Amino acid sequence: MTAASNYLENKLIDHVLRGQTFTPAATLYLALCTAAPSDSSIGTEVAGNNYARVAITSSLANWAGTQAAGSTAASSGTGGQSSNNGALAFNTPSGSWGTVTHWALVDVSSNLYFHGALAASKLIQSGDDVSFVAGAIQIGVG
Repeated sequence: MTAASNYLENKLIDHVLRGQTFTPAATLYLALCTAAPSDSSIGTEVAGNNYARVAITSSLANWAGTQAAGSTAASSGTGGQSSNNGALAFNTPSGSWGTVTHWALVDVSSNLYFHGALAASKLIQSGDDVSFVAGAIQIGVG
């Protein structure tokens, strides 16, 4: 299950209902966590051993429209769902990253936007291929 963070919920309420300016990040970063994030915290993010967040530019090409997985047109669907349109690959680990259980999307200032659990936890070891296929990161807002 995907959840929006308190940060994002507050920004959207203030922007849509209260007339406050909110400029979403032009780039979000996919982070991996070894402990569950909450709506107010990223949890325990992987660190060390060649780990780095994966940058994803906010665009129609990179995130599916709500009408269908893989779509690149503006959203016109009714399900309130999007997903990554392309594969997302992390650096090759140079040592253990621990057991990864969750993912998070953050901005450059580490403000949490969305978070979710992996379908299955995975122990990441040195040399592992750490990537997500297209459609693996699903964001729901409805």
